[in-house]
Amino acid sequence: MRRLARLFPDALAGRIVFLLAATILAANLIALAVLGVQQQRFDRQAREDREIERIAALIPAMEAVDAQVRRVIARDASTRFARVRVESKPLLTETAPGARAAYIAQSLRDTLGRDDISVAIIARPRPSAGRDDNARRDRPEGRQRSSSVLAITAPLSARDGAPAWLNVVTSGAELRPGRPDARLFLTVLALSLLLVLGVSILLARHLTRPLAELSRAAEAAGRGDRSARVPETGALEMRKAAQAFNAMQAEISQFDAERMRTLAAIGHDLRTPMTSLRIRAEMVEDDAQRDAMIQTLDDMTVMADGLVSYARESRDSEKMAPLDLSALLSRLCEARGVTCAAGGPLIVAARPVGLGRAIGNLIDNALRYGGDANVALAQEKAHAIVTVTDNGPGIPEDRFAEMFEPFTRGDDSRNTETGGAGLGLAIARTIITAHGGDITLANRPEGGLIARVGLPLVEAT
Repeated sequence: MRRLARLFPDALAGRIVFLLAATILAANLIALAVLGVQQQRFDRQAREDREIERIAALIPAMEAVDAQVRRVIARDASTRFARVRVESKPLLTETAPGARAAYIAQSLRDTLGRDDISVAIIARPRPSAGRDDNARRDRPEGRQRSSSVLAITAPLSARDGAPAWLNVVTSGAELRPGRPDARLFLTVLALSLLLVLGVSILLARHLTRPLAELSRAAEAAGRGDRSARVPETGALEMRKAAQAFNAMQAEISQFDAERMRTLAAIGHDLRTPMTSLRIRAEMVEDDAQRDAMIQTLDDMTVMADGLVSYARESRDSEKMAPLDLSALLSRLCEARGVTCAAGGPLIVAARPVGLGRAIGNLIDNALRYGGDANVALAQEKAHAIVTVTDNGPGIPEDRFAEMFEPFTRGDDSRNTETGGAGLGLAIARTIITAHGGDITLANRPEGGLIARVGLPLVEAT
């Protein structure tokens, strides 16, 4: 059962095509069986019609000649499948019950304009060909193959004072199992399958295209792209799913925007009271107390500025557009005076200012905490890989995930004299994730930290 389940396609389009192909194949096989049965019926009907026509032509000929010529005609009319005799006794005295016998009798009566013709369908055992008489007699009755014979009796006008009857027994032309033309059937089956497969592929693509777009939009939304929307097209169910997704995106985007506006407002509004406190702190006469208070206010100012910056960078203020990542890295490195191995052009879909801010934060962190920075660009399959390395003390591995949280600094392992509110990596991760990429940290074996950014390519070179 599991092996059969593995053969069943996993994708929706594949399942639609598979089911339609299986359905048309089953329908053609059923049609073949029905055609075989119908062919047997048509063959039997045609045989009976031929017998009716032959006997209808034979009886008037018999009526027109004398007894001796009748016997000659009967002998010549006999075949290996039909025995025709002119006899002094009737084989039948009345038409046997049954639809087939009644149909043949009525047809003969209508053709000849007389109602004294008797017909019967008689079932009799038929021995298999190739067996001798003893073998035929030894065959059990229940295992003998039965066949039916057609018997017809029609009275003839008396000649030489003796009554005569035309007795016809048709025992041949037995129907064989229906065997439709295999080539014709296979041709029709192949054409049917090709037609159904073509239509089903088009149908599957039409039905699954909205699903693929919904999947891509959901992946983008999972990365934080609140501008991702799904076209509200296709079947009713797909339109409803797209409408629900778009409505959800709009609500989340509105919530995020409101949250970021709140953060920015808080950071901005804190500047006024902190400025007032700084003025008062500078009026304190105790030098040590005054310096401590001013240092605290300076730290709070850095945090407030970082809060405003974090809220501003988290907004989707730019449109996504193709961007040469190599050119962007060259500009960032040149502005900071660091080495850059950018290589050839690699095109990504990006917001230029936002992505530049994210990678710039990584370079700034490397310069601030490691003393230098080395930037490199490479391609791995369908992704562009940006690495920023430094020669600093590194970060304990158990703190890698923590470093991406807002207001988290690596002060325990880095220079305690450096500033910053601990928002650089948080902003970088937010922006890079919104671009469909990822960012990871790792310690270099020779010392220092390496920040690795992966971004999906628009055009692979």
